[in-house]
Amino acid sequence: MNLPDRLPPPPFWRTRYFALSVMARPDRRMIDPIMVVSTLNAPFRKEREPSGRIRHWGWIDDLNQWLRVVTLDDGQTVHNAMLDRDFSP
Repeated sequence: MNLPDRLPPPPFWRTRYFALSVMARPDRRMIDPIMVVSTLNAPFRKEREPSGRIRHWGWIDDLNQWLRVVTLDDGQTVHNAMLDRDFSP
């Protein structure tokens, strides 16, 4: 089966890697798609990586932690998401 590299909503544009690998990890299962969307819609901070990918940070009250969402250079295709214990505002 040949899946595209970019999967459409719902819940949001995402890479196949994100959909099949990232969200299957036990340490990422508490990350709800709604948390990802809220971080993308109103990031506390955004930063472009040298690769062109963009990091978005948002505070998640339910988890009492910062969520880092990494998008491709288009700023909307989610490639990774993780709780960022090292982020300091």
